[in-house]
Amino acid sequence: MYEVAAFRETRIEVMHALICAHPLAMLATLSGGILDANHLPLLVDPDPAPNGTLRGHVARANPLWRQPPEGEVLAVFRGPQAYVTPSWYPSKREHGKVVPTWNYAVVHARGPLVIRDDRDWLHALVSRLTRSQEAGRPQPWGVGDAPEEYIDRMLKAIVGIEIPVTSIEGKWKVSQNRTQADRDGVAAGLRVRDDAEALLMARLVDGERPV
Repeated sequence: MYEVAAFRETRIEVMHALICAHPLAMLATLSGGILDANHLPLLVDPDPAPNGTLRGHVARANPLWRQPPEGEVLAVFRGPQAYVTPSWYPSKREHGKVVPTWNYAVVHARGPLVIRDDRDWLHALVSRLTRSQEAGRPQPWGVGDAPEEYIDRMLKAIVGIEIPVTSIEGKWKVSQNRTQADRDGVAAGLRVRDDAEALLMARLVDGERPV
């Protein structure tokens, strides 16, 4: 990932928080000379330190787990993103030397792909993944709500994957390279849009770290 010092995020806890809030990863792999990408939710565990471990599952029919990748895999997690119009910059009215840009927060995590074809491991994983997404609902659904034989059949149709993270990079491009007045203008413009992602980006531009 192209890095700019002003946008670099190095705090592990901040990057892990983005993964928890936006768990759908684009998992890029190279196998047999073919570059491929799968999209799947991944859970992050802080251990082992410092980078932690990613865990998830794929369909048994997915060739991903049968074709060992060449080298490490890359999991990309995307947080809030938003187009930024130059019209939000007070500096546009001062000198006009401004152009559009795009703000975003992303995490790239790399590591070897480990296959976990184990029923108990998978049951614990899908139970945890379900709890993380059902939390806060008035009547959260749990794995135990479905018939046991049905869950067993579903578990046989998936295979677990684990990625011990060897390197992790964060990039928070949230107008840090602009003046405070321009940043205030961007945050105000995003709030006028009044959609969830724009509001999250406005808070990032303001210097907060919501994800």
